[in-house]
Amino acid sequence: METLKTITIKEYLTRKNIAFREIGKEIATHCVFSDCDKNNNVAEGHLYFDAETGQYDCKKCGARGNIITLAKHLGDSIQDIALNPITPKNPRKSTKFDAELVETCHQALPAHIRLYLNARGITDAVIDEFKLGWGKFYGRWWITIPIKDIYGAFSFFKLRQDPSAGSDKITYPKGVEAQIYDWDMLANVSNKQILICEGEMDRLALLSKNITAITSTHGAMTFKQEWCEKVGKGRTIYICYDNDDAGKKGAERVAKMVESGGNQTYIITLPNEVGEGGDITDYLVKLNGNPDDLFVKYAKEYPEKIDVSKFKPLLLQDLTATLGLTIKQDEENKITTFLCELSAFTENAQFNISYNAPSSTGKSYIPTEIARLFPAEDVMELAYCSPTAFFHDVGEWNKDMKGYVVDLSRKILIFLDQPHNELLARLRPLLSHDKKEICLKITDKSQKFGLKTKNVLLKGYPSVIFCTAGLRIDEQEATRFLLLSPEINQEKLRQGILESIKKEADAESYKGWLEENPERKLLKERIRAIKLEGIQEIKIANYPKVVERFFDKNKILKPRHQRDIKRLVSIIKSFALINLWWRERNETTITANQDDVEQAFKIWDVISESQELNLPPYIYNLYQEVILKAWGEKNDDSKGLSVLGLSRQEILQKHFAVYGRMLDTNQLRQQILPMLETAGLIVQEADQNDKRKMLIYPTTQTNKNNSENQSGVNIEQANNSETQCGVIKN
Repeated sequence: METLKTITIKEYLTRKNIAFREIGKEIATHCVFSDCDKNNNVAEGHLYFDAETGQYDCKKCGARGNIITLAKHLGDSIQDIALNPITPKNPRKSTKFDAELVETCHQALPAHIRLYLNARGITDAVIDEFKLGWGKFYGRWWITIPIKDIYGAFSFFKLRQDPSAGSDKITYPKGVEAQIYDWDMLANVSNKQILICEGEMDRLALLSKNITAITSTHGAMTFKQEWCEKVGKGRTIYICYDNDDAGKKGAERVAKMVESGGNQTYIITLPNEVGEGGDITDYLVKLNGNPDDLFVKYAKEYPEKIDVSKFKPLLLQDLTATLGLTIKQDEENKITTFLCELSAFTENAQFNISYNAPSSTGKSYIPTEIARLFPAEDVMELAYCSPTAFFHDVGEWNKDMKGYVVDLSRKILIFLDQPHNELLARLRPLLSHDKKEICLKITDKSQKFGLKTKNVLLKGYPSVIFCTAGLRIDEQEATRFLLLSPEINQEKLRQGILESIKKEADAESYKGWLEENPERKLLKERIRAIKLEGIQEIKIANYPKVVERFFDKNKILKPRHQRDIKRLVSIIKSFALINLWWRERNETTITANQDDVEQAFKIWDVISESQELNLPPYIYNLYQEVILKAWGEKNDDSKGLSVLGLSRQEILQKHFAVYGRMLDTNQLRQQILPMLETAGLIVQEADQNDKRKMLIYPTTQTNKNNSENQSGVNIEQANNSETQCGVIKN
């Protein structure tokens, strides 16, 4: 039989507010069994306890016993002093859920669990009113929270594991539908102000502070649309969920539901001091936070109201300067990336970017740094991710379709590394904007049935940015993205190093300076205001001029131009979105003007050159700065006697001279040179003197003589990546 373990005698006397003094291994106090110490002070008490065993002996009246007999004398039960309470057997023959089981569990609530609940900010009055209890289910001990249905009848237990054993949560019986905890709060029409929180314990803690609160019993994302009818209209609704991503998403989701019902709605964001994942209980108990501050200091109206009169038309140079606070140089890259992320707040004008460059060049820094300007709930930053993990993590389970719904509308997805190939394949139709809703099927493992098929519904168009050190790009991806690479010139690196030193030397001061910068603060507020405007459509005035200008630049058209023109149009629309308050507007539709077109072409003229060749700018710049210059220097030295090709070693040496670092030989041979050859910028031929070596010839017009036959060589310049290029010997 299990041995009963009790709290210490010192803890029990403290709980009963009985003053005592400690004398070595003994504790002495006034005798509680008679009046023998009636006229003595604490220092003269004659009731002595053994501090370890709890055995007592009154040196005056002779009373003897232990902590159990003392508890009975003071009106407490064994349960009140037990560390491992032995719950009496349930007199019922079964544990069928009903009101009787609720009462039985409530009566079995031990003192140490009551103290635990008190420590979580839940008062005894609330514990008793809502019949919190203690019971053994599924072979373990649980705190029982009885939940009523909409008609007021007890429906199920929400169970929380014995806090000394773990933190599991489950329902009894299993498989019950989510409910409001509790419906009575909504039925009371006098409750004009209600707070919706994320968990039962948080709700009980709020009630203990006399704050009217409800919660869903099954987590942050389970609040149902049909419940809003019971919420009613004309109420003031506050929503305070946990301080994590799920809580933030859940809070906004509920806010949209209840706000559309005609209620004044606020979202309460807990202070950072509660920590990542902190909740209402942490705020009220650990921080001893003022309950009134929840509604005054930390609540913001939803939808947020922003005074747009403080904004003025934003010029390209002003935007460049603000982004330049943290991103040095890379002017076109940072503007294009900003526009890409901003395009998420349109209905269908989103475009995608792929940053391709070697490691340590800052390819992920630019998009993530710009993303800090945008609302955190709209940005998803992912490292490596498999398709199954992505759909499970991002998607919401939809019972009706028996699958996951992944809503990426108006979201910014930043992949910090090349995603799983299968995930990329599944996202291709979405990246191409083929359809706004795409049905997929994935396989998932289950314990009983092995692989199981699940349905996934992809909705909406996100703005997507990939960051990868891989330079080789599949043509299917290349045509779906704008290809960018960070600058790696000496001045950019110098400024970046200075900024890093400034940041690392005093991170707190740097952060304060950055967050208080007026232009940056205004830009962040401007972005939130743009989001709240809910722009659906952006038209372009005099669009034939755009097409005409595009045709003038691209004399020979390629299939990829059908997508390039869409990206150019998206950039134009994003420029219009920045200044939407000064554009022609009809409800949720604005019209881009000629200024937007001109600014877009300024950017496009710079970034489109490498796009034409399906090359990341890093590869194209390497071709210009390394291969062409090395080839030119070598052939100038040949004094016109022959056309000399470059060896790979000569390219590596020139790369080191230009960039100050060695280029990986395998990367040059397996990725860079084949991409340049496919783009028609070089040809590779075996060295006539050593067939084991390959020589590289740029496809640039020249009149050098070939060493093989001493005759002239015309290496035709490739006009485009689809033209067949090679060495033409006369």
